[in-house]
Amino acid sequence: MSVRELLAVPMGAAGGIDVQSGVARRAGLLWCTRQRAARGADTAVVLVHPSSNFMGHYALAPLAERGVDAIGMTTRYLGNESTLLLENCVLDIAAVIRQLRGEGYRRVVLVGNSGGGGLAALYQNQAERPTIRSAPCGAGPDLTQADLPPADGVVMLMAHPGRALLLAQKMDPAIRDENDPFARDAALDMFNPDNGPPYAPGFVERYRAAQAARNERITDWALARLAELKARTGGRVDDLPFVVHGTMADPRNLDLSLDPSDRKASTHWGPPEVANLIPASIGHYTSLRSWLSQWSQRLSNGHGPERLRGVRVPVHVIYGTADDGCYPSHARQLYEGVAHERRTLTAIEGGRHYLADQPELNARCCGLLADWARAL
Repeated sequence: MSVRELLAVPMGAAGGIDVQSGVARRAGLLWCTRQRAARGADTAVVLVHPSSNFMGHYALAPLAERGVDAIGMTTRYLGNESTLLLENCVLDIAAVIRQLRGEGYRRVVLVGNSGGGGLAALYQNQAERPTIRSAPCGAGPDLTQADLPPADGVVMLMAHPGRALLLAQKMDPAIRDENDPFARDAALDMFNPDNGPPYAPGFVERYRAAQAARNERITDWALARLAELKARTGGRVDDLPFVVHGTMADPRNLDLSLDPSDRKASTHWGPPEVANLIPASIGHYTSLRSWLSQWSQRLSNGHGPERLRGVRVPVHVIYGTADDGCYPSHARQLYEGVAHERRTLTAIEGGRHYLADQPELNARCCGLLADWARAL
């Protein structure tokens, strides 16, 4: 029988105050859970997401039951993506892998689940050949000077290509005023029944262009605001918070003919018209620098397919055919981003995003993952 234990990992310093909790900053620890296999395992599987709490991840126990030690890790931005810099998350993954290497594991496999896909790709890319000297606009660490032990394999599990790419496809282009989510352009409103669903190809083309334009406008505004902030404060204040309305308006959420799969017309947060506005869905609270690092399609370093192109270790892309947020095209983009032949693409037929209430599919998924990891 597997055993779960708490794992405390020293957190590397990144400079500045980007974690609200003084207790967390002073403790300097990343908290993880490790589910140990019944017999001593020489393979560790690390599941990661930029801000979600993976300490209770659904795959931990099934993986341990199949002979690998499974670690559900957190980053310093646990439950708080508002000031998140992906580049600092890279340091946090490095700290966990470094500790596991020091404990003697022969193989360490990094699993980017959901929003962790782009981050895992970024980590391995920089661990193998570091090139990033800071986060966009000068914030964050110099990864070329960091100790980034590479993983032996990378898994994209129910993952999308990256936070910036995902948000650019989900931003509501009908919003005319960034301060008012109800000041809307009816001609670009996917929730306007006059437009669909189903949505005509011309509407989708205009919609996608308007989404990209909105992402670009916010990036331009954030850059200008940072320059103004530097001028006003002499550099004493280097960031400001802001709100982004309308972050869950992908036509694929309602029109199942777009990117066809076995999914239902919904989102992880419920009906799209609700998820689009409620505070708990993605990307609503951010800062200028965090926007540039994780949400700007132009400047973010977290584009999964692009990062996977430089990864040399084996890569396994696992996706669910009924996932309502990470689509078959996402899996193909990640798979096709890998430039070598040691790549695998696996569909979990009928699998939903969290494999919730699907114990048989969860067992199958974890069995495939564990077997692949041990065979590296």
